[in-house]
Amino acid sequence: MVSYLLRRLGQSLLTVFLAISTVFVLVRFAPGDPAAAYAGPTASTEDLARIREQFGLDEPLFTQYGIFLRDLVQGNLGTSYSFRAPVLDVVFDRMPYTITLAVSAIAVTALVAIPLGAWMARRADSKREIGANVLTMAGQSMPDFWTGVMLLTVFAVVFPVLPASGFTSWSGLVLPTITVAVLQLALVSRLVRREMSTALAAPYTTVARSRGVSERALTWRYAMANSAVPLVTAIGTRFAALLNGVVVVEVVFGWPGVGSLVVRALETRDYPLIQATVLVTVTLAILVQLLVDLLYPLLDPRVRLGKAA
Repeated sequence: MVSYLLRRLGQSLLTVFLAISTVFVLVRFAPGDPAAAYAGPTASTEDLARIREQFGLDEPLFTQYGIFLRDLVQGNLGTSYSFRAPVLDVVFDRMPYTITLAVSAIAVTALVAIPLGAWMARRADSKREIGANVLTMAGQSMPDFWTGVMLLTVFAVVFPVLPASGFTSWSGLVLPTITVAVLQLALVSRLVRREMSTALAAPYTTVARSRGVSERALTWRYAMANSAVPLVTAIGTRFAALLNGVVVVEVVFGWPGVGSLVVRALETRDYPLIQATVLVTVTLAILVQLLVDLLYPLLDPRVRLGKAA
């Protein structure tokens, strides 16, 4: 266990380093001048030169990268050009909103998709199952922005029962959560259906059925237990992806999360803010994936971390 954790920690640090280094280089090759975005359209040439010198943008790329690594080791990721505040403070102010949206969307997904997938597996090839399968395929095919706009039109314009944007109250969480959960629900329910259909057709299930085990026990004690590892992997992966910010959904609903923050950072060429956002979200995603890996032996005793059972 200890050797596995140390190896995963080394892999995680390397992943974070490669991700942040790649972003550092790519944003500087992207079109646009952060000094011009910072100074505004009326800035003179002298103003732009002064701002570039202030932020070290006039230095060679390798020099900028060396300064960035030095400050990163010291825990200093710089000051945001657009917010004019330490970038970590800006990102940490937005992270609770993104985490809240991600947790609520995954909770709705798990509460609906797991029973739905089990129900579809037990009624495979029936008319009701085919209808449910069509609905999940439709949910998987709908883009987030279209789902969000339709929900806004119905529940915030035609029937104004929910807020259209922002997070002034908990009711403002409903529409973004449903929008994000629709796609996740479709993906997870189809995964549960596939895994449980395979488990229900396995020989051990047939033997248990011949011994008089009820269908409910076969579904939840046998089939679900053997489908737990891929299910937890799928939910953990989707949750890690949501922690990176659901950019389209956050923009549609005016949600003050990391996704909308990234959009603003890209518009203003805010290099430190982009780098800090990537660093925080990648670290959180890696921690979630590590937690999922540590859950495997608890879900399936045959799994041994770092070696084959």
